[in-house]
Amino acid sequence: MSRVSKPYEIVERALELSRADGCVVIADEESSANLRWAGNALTTNGVTRGRTLTVVATVDGAQGTASGVVSRSAVTAEDLEPLVRAAEAAARAAGPAEDAQPLVGGVPASPDFTDDPAETGSAVFDAFAPALGEAFARARAGGRELYGFANHELTSTYVGTSTGLRLRHDQPNGTLELNAKSAATAGGPSRSAWAGRATRDFTDVDPAALDAELATRLGWAERRIDLPAGRYETLLPPTAVADLMIYQLWSSAARDAVEGRTVFSKPGGGTRIGETLSPLPLTLRSDPHAPGLESAPFVISHASGDDSSVFDNGLPVPPVDWVRDGKLHRLLTTRHSAELTKLPMAPTAGNLILDGGGERSLDEMVAATGRGLLLTCLWYIREVDPATLLLTGLTRDGVYLVEDGEVVGEVNNFRFNESPVDLLSRATEAGRTEKTLPREWSDWFTRAAMPALRVPDFNMSSVSKGV
Repeated sequence: MSRVSKPYEIVERALELSRADGCVVIADEESSANLRWAGNALTTNGVTRGRTLTVVATVDGAQGTASGVVSRSAVTAEDLEPLVRAAEAAARAAGPAEDAQPLVGGVPASPDFTDDPAETGSAVFDAFAPALGEAFARARAGGRELYGFANHELTSTYVGTSTGLRLRHDQPNGTLELNAKSAATAGGPSRSAWAGRATRDFTDVDPAALDAELATRLGWAERRIDLPAGRYETLLPPTAVADLMIYQLWSSAARDAVEGRTVFSKPGGGTRIGETLSPLPLTLRSDPHAPGLESAPFVISHASGDDSSVFDNGLPVPPVDWVRDGKLHRLLTTRHSAELTKLPMAPTAGNLILDGGGERSLDEMVAATGRGLLLTCLWYIREVDPATLLLTGLTRDGVYLVEDGEVVGEVNNFRFNESPVDLLSRATEAGRTEKTLPREWSDWFTRAAMPALRVPDFNMSSVSKGV
């Protein structure tokens, strides 16, 4: 056999080798470029490339259809047959798959399916790197030190099936995290502030603006104010709102709700679809074609779970309103769970957008605040109670006290206990929706657009000594 190297050839050859009743092959061609810096100087940079191949074999039996899934990295032509046979063996050893459905077919092939994968490289930083160098100079002159990293990934995913699907999607994903630190003084330790951005190509990221934002926050932190735990009017910036809404989406599987195990379960049976979650006209939605937040327009599932199924690979992903005008509108379903729950098909998507109709920026919301807290971001978020979706976590990198429309100083960090669903019911204002980087979930989910939210009684349950 001649050596096979191109992704589509790998997919085609794996399908040819299959002896199963059905087969799905997913080839992920990944490339990444990164920059890291510390103390106002670049420290490292690099470019990586890799390939992961996933084979899903399905075997029909008297009791139903079983599936076996095997994924391996750095796959070459010589690795293909053992990989395909391993997936088939896994399927034969498994019992009938509960989520078994006919493999998807009848979808037009992607016109670029046979093209080479898209790749990123150091050129993605051609404009960004010089601007970052200028930011280093300004920070140095202002007595600040900048630390952080920029990472850009580009994944070309090829999906082929024994039912004739030949689909491809290229997904760029860029993240920037920037910390500024001030020098320690006789009056106290150094101060720190954080900012982050999500981007597709780094052409829309302005290091000078980020440095200016961080300089302002370091200035706020020159005055330190200790506050006790309690409930405070709180302004949650878009990054914090994104982390909470993403967790809410991840917790919205329809089957779990129908079985009475989540915050979206209706007492006595059924789901809360149609119930009002917020008095504000909030719409939480996903749309694979949202400008600047584009994601895969078809299902790419490497494993089955509560909200995904390998049998659904290639199924179109439509725009979905999860919450519409404040009311719960949809819950996550696969074809299997949609049949079980009698709810509409609503597959998981690769982005999340919260619209509230607000026009005010976060700065304008601060100016309209009598007394309250302004957060920077949340981290170490963990679930406490799935029945209410109660979460706990910590504030990080700056909590600021607002009085009479102005930030008057930095306060201590807190541990919080809140449910994102309950927060929606208590929020009194949503600001202007803007693209944001979720701080906590940025390793898994980066394509988000959120408004700042005003919550009159955010529960800061205890004081934290975290940074």
